[in-house]
Amino acid sequence: MKQEVLLVVLNEYADWEAAFLAASLNAGVTPESESKYVLKVVAPSLEPVRSIGGFRTVPDYGFGTVPDDYAALVLIGGMRWRSDAAAGVVPLVRRAVERGKIVGAICNAASFLAAHGFLNVVRHTGNTLEQLKLWGGSAYTNETGYEQRQAVADGGIVTANGTGYLEFTRELLFALEADSPERIRASYEFNKNGLYSV
Repeated sequence: MKQEVLLVVLNEYADWEAAFLAASLNAGVTPESESKYVLKVVAPSLEPVRSIGGFRTVPDYGFGTVPDDYAALVLIGGMRWRSDAAAGVVPLVRRAVERGKIVGAICNAASFLAAHGFLNVVRHTGNTLEQLKLWGGSAYTNETGYEQRQAVADGGIVTANGTGYLEFTRELLFALEADSPERIRASYEFNKNGLYSV
């Protein structure tokens, strides 16, 4: 039975930041791959959410119905990570971290993790150190753990800036062991540079 990967989205989510990860998890990393995972969408309720690009997305779970058994919790960036709705994600992340689940956050979702102290013990990145400090305030105490890179994986947490969606996908696929390292690298190279070989 395939394990679930939970994709957390709020209204005005950045649909492009989820696209490559979703395709790789649902269809397989490369044309020769089998999929080990099934993607499920989590939102504040079961009401549809809209992406920045206008995609209407019907969630599989609301915040109150997230299952205990899943492989990763992935927060997709967007414009609402400082909203009241986002506050409902804090217990989900806390529970995931406590249970040793993989947690991913890209763009403003990485800043959200900083604002709630989740980046204080791991190397990480985001939309700039300045934004992490601005959003994090006194809750963010790991300025020395910041790396100016597209994506960083450390201690079960994968972070990326808003333009690092391919690197974010690659690092999450590595963390999930979604396929062989060679196929994951080949998929990244193809999507980044149009080159494919395994």
